[in-house]
Amino acid sequence: MWDEGGHGEGAGLEADAGAKAAVLVEALPYIRRFWGKIVVVKYGGNALWGAASGAVPSLGLEGFASDIALMRSVGVLPVVVHGGGPQIGELMGRLGKTPEFRGGLRVTDSETLEIARMVLVGKVNREIVTAINVHGPLAVGISGEDAGMIEAAPRDPDLGFVGDISRLQPELLTRLLAEDLVPVVATIGADEEGQAYNINADIAAGAIAKALSAEKLVYLTDVEGVLADPDNPASLVKSLSAVELDYLLGRGAITGGMVPKVAAALDAVTSGVGQVHILDGRVPHALLLEFFTKSGVGTMVVA
Repeated sequence: MWDEGGHGEGAGLEADAGAKAAVLVEALPYIRRFWGKIVVVKYGGNALWGAASGAVPSLGLEGFASDIALMRSVGVLPVVVHGGGPQIGELMGRLGKTPEFRGGLRVTDSETLEIARMVLVGKVNREIVTAINVHGPLAVGISGEDAGMIEAAPRDPDLGFVGDISRLQPELLTRLLAEDLVPVVATIGADEEGQAYNINADIAAGAIAKALSAEKLVYLTDVEGVLADPDNPASLVKSLSAVELDYLLGRGAITGGMVPKVAAALDAVTSGVGQVHILDGRVPHALLLEFFTKSGVGTMVVA
């Protein structure tokens, strides 16, 4: 059929095909750059259940899983580290427990620890692995307890069973990557006596990126990125150095759950990780846009 201007449907199809081709051409140098490079992607619990709670559907698990599968298909070596804070909080509420946070970290007594293990290892980890494996036999779910990968020590008696990473052994991860698999890590660690600890996933992702000498560390979350003024959404900082980020942290511009992300980002970029990105997962295919186009969708931190 021809429109009144004399242009047929074929012209529209050709224009659409040309646009798609342009995207592929733009992606090619980035595919070459990141081929064989390790990237650590921290996937937040808010992102996992975003669609279910009425948020933008692109935050959901299906879109994230397809992005990870595509990245692996073009030679990138992703390692997924996940949280599950909202899911833990929901189950705690159903069991009559009230979550308590200090400095962005969940206070974790023995009962809360068992809830966290059930949710992170038994539910969230399996959901992410299953979603990625819809696209092929790619993902393997593991916990920091597996093969003694994350050795933990108590952070603060007031926080209970919240741990710091005293030693991280990445051999299990490197073996899985060598087998062309995508490790999906639940951040529960254990001390030398076998006592489990809940490890903040932001901190664990930074430590894993350091141990693997990752090219990039990506925090996929439900905020636009780092704001110079936390009360002004228009103050998004697209790119900044570790020194500049440390300044924002020191003057109190970073608050709440962003504190551990920023602290881990600083540690990572000053310890050899190439770049850290805090991405707005509400943007459709934020990972692909960040890796394979010139468009940025959050904040980039460099040394």
